[in-house]
Amino acid sequence: MKIRYINIAVAGMIALAGCQKVLDKQNLSALSGELLYSDSTIVQLNLDNIYDNNLPAFGGQVGSSVLSGTQPQLSEEGYSAANVFMTGIVSLGTNEPTDFGTSLNTNNSQPSNNYGRIRQLNSFIENIDASTLPQYTKDRFKAQALFFRAFRYWDMVRIYGGVPLVLTTLDGVGQAARDAALLPRDKTSACFAQMAKDLDSAIAYLPGKWTTSSSATWGRITSGAAAALKGRILLYWASPMFNPTDLPERWQAAYDANLQAKTILDANGFALNANYKTMWFTEANNPEAVMVTVYNNSPTDQVKKNNGWDKSCRPSYLQGSSSNLPTWELVNSYPMKDGKAPGTSTTYPYYDSLYYKNRDPRFDATIAYNGCVWPLDGVATRKIWTYYETASASTETAASNTGFYCRKAVQEGVYTNGDPQFSGTDWMEIRYAEVLLNLAEAATGINKLGTTDPSYAGITAVRKRAGIDAGTASLYGLNAGMTRAQLFDAILQERKIEFAYEGKRFWDLYRWKRNTDLNGWTRNRLRIVLKTGAGIPTAAQLKDPTNASFRDGQSLDNMSTTFFTTIRNNNKDASNATTKLDATPINFLAKYYFFPIPQLAITNNPNLAQNKDWGGSFDPLQ
Repeated sequence: MKIRYINIAVAGMIALAGCQKVLDKQNLSALSGELLYSDSTIVQLNLDNIYDNNLPAFGGQVGSSVLSGTQPQLSEEGYSAANVFMTGIVSLGTNEPTDFGTSLNTNNSQPSNNYGRIRQLNSFIENIDASTLPQYTKDRFKAQALFFRAFRYWDMVRIYGGVPLVLTTLDGVGQAARDAALLPRDKTSACFAQMAKDLDSAIAYLPGKWTTSSSATWGRITSGAAAALKGRILLYWASPMFNPTDLPERWQAAYDANLQAKTILDANGFALNANYKTMWFTEANNPEAVMVTVYNNSPTDQVKKNNGWDKSCRPSYLQGSSSNLPTWELVNSYPMKDGKAPGTSTTYPYYDSLYYKNRDPRFDATIAYNGCVWPLDGVATRKIWTYYETASASTETAASNTGFYCRKAVQEGVYTNGDPQFSGTDWMEIRYAEVLLNLAEAATGINKLGTTDPSYAGITAVRKRAGIDAGTASLYGLNAGMTRAQLFDAILQERKIEFAYEGKRFWDLYRWKRNTDLNGWTRNRLRIVLKTGAGIPTAAQLKDPTNASFRDGQSLDNMSTTFFTTIRNNNKDASNATTKLDATPINFLAKYYFFPIPQLAITNNPNLAQNKDWGGSFDPLQ
């Protein structure tokens, strides 16, 4: 992959070395912003650094908090050790989540929190406004910075509600300037209005598709990406967390924004990628990629920008860390191949021992399970084993303790540099599929409930691409005549499957205030145990690569029913306590819908009012 985002220090060296038309004979220790921003090459280098500081990491991680990112342990989607959010022990003293940052005045050379990044963006915007570059060029540069400013505010507002809107570079020198920077929180409504305003400007001045070399501009923000982010943000504003009284004008605004996004994207060649599994490995000109973070597979420090995703998903015995482990709850959420839930399909019967059989094709693109073929490192016949030799001893060292691995977006061939830590697969933060489902949800919000409306059309489009059977009236397993509430549920379920392990499940539950629905539950594994007796291979025989008679001569279906016992967990059944993953049930408190401003931030700025449910006076619904 072409290296596009570079460290600011490296950018500076390149700029000083190569831009003689601006810097020749100048005192380099006294360069002004006016001089630096008069050359488009140097401005582009600064903008590249802004991209690098603001684009989300693989899995959707936006900020530094544990609350940002794929974080499957924050829902029933995946498993990791218990954390403060899932066990109900967040307090003002923990200063979690940390997405706010602790100061408005942060060094802007390499900012590490939201307000530090906003300061860098504001400085860029002000310098561009004062630049002598042609207005057309200035508008395009500025539009990209405005996009990221909206993105940064969205990262905070979705957690806390309204925050101080800082739209200029604050002077941090001198006590008077510092006192002036102690700003109060703006209303949540004002924050949403400002984000929409910034994105409207980005939509107006950015191209629908960059016309220069696709590899050189791959990952640049387009007008369609700006419209899609606006659609996502306004969908939050319409969702029950921010809209408990179900105001119809919020849903209408979300619908209009998402329809605009789809219209712009359609006009510029964006669409669903034909292949759900391999779409992650199409880079420049991938029609699915609306907002993308570019990575490379370089092993050297100066140019390295690796994503680490592959290593986190692979089994430990194949150079992985085995940290992305789907739960039984996620696995059992996938419909059958006709789009019907397991146990309800009349076309594809369901059995626990054959849980993997005839499922939605997205199942095999996302979940690695006992005995499945997963051709990692280019070994076409490689099978993954997650069974237990006894009730407590696994067949592999440091095995998946859920019985599953996440295989989504994991490269299966041989790595260029011999190690999965050097994966260069790009991350799609916004996919075209999300725009379709955002539009479907907003359409449902304004009661467009017909089978030809976007409410149905968005779901059927992604199901068709997945390979689900068309079924009656080409509804791909959906029921005709669903009510508004039923369609909302169907869309959230579709998002759970379509975006599994993409950092969206927690936020969908959060904005719909459904995290608390999980309370009292424990996440579960599927325990598969090797039988003993006549005709049953030992673990050594099953693992022996020279003993093909027990493996290659048997179908997985036959092996699953003949060689193994499948123990399905019931997470409310005390008798299965030994097979549960969570030591204690999930306990997501209702007051977590709007987290507290970190106490350190309030200590630094006493004018920040705390949220009402945390002992303060600020109402995040206003």
